[in-house]
Amino acid sequence: MSLLAKVCGLTHPEDAAHAAGQGADLLGFVCHAPSPRHCADLAVAEPYLDRAVLVMVADDAEAVLATARRHGFRRVQPYLPRAGRAAGVALLRDAGLSVLLPWADEPDQQALDPDLYVWECSPARTGVPGGSGQGHAMTFPPPGAFLLAGGLGADNLTARLAAVPAGCLPLLRGADAASRLEAAPGRKDAAQVSAFIATAHAWEPA
Repeated sequence: MSLLAKVCGLTHPEDAAHAAGQGADLLGFVCHAPSPRHCADLAVAEPYLDRAVLVMVADDAEAVLATARRHGFRRVQPYLPRAGRAAGVALLRDAGLSVLLPWADEPDQQALDPDLYVWECSPARTGVPGGSGQGHAMTFPPPGAFLLAGGLGADNLTARLAAVPAGCLPLLRGADAASRLEAAPGRKDAAQVSAFIATAHAWEPA
């Protein structure tokens, strides 16, 4: 199985160009000012709109849609309030966007209909929405195809993939990494990025 490799938290043109040149299947650009991986200029993503993902924390899906349209994104990873999440996903998909929906490793979540889930650590544990650099126990799997996320890097990706419960493997589509690929917050380490992408692409289940 050739997995998708998503390199997230890109903020600078040279880092995006390197990840794209190394064959990253998806490139994540964060729109959330409190994050150290906030991309202040989303024009950085514009050369890569065939694989760019707008990762955005917002109060409503309309704000995500407006930002995606402004910059030409075709894929979004929205962090929305739980109460409006179902309607928000429907709005974004009806607008023609591909939706990667965060799925926290916690119980009692609503199954929706995104293109992919992003299985990550619970915000109740990390205290932040989205990436925190922390792994999770893989106890509460998403109900559909997913990217594994949470504290992944080239150094631990093979072991983390080997720990995915056997029943979840048919839904595993790829891996998503951000902070463990950095030389400094918001800046990627080229060697780490290259190794992560190569490891994801070479992985096969035992």
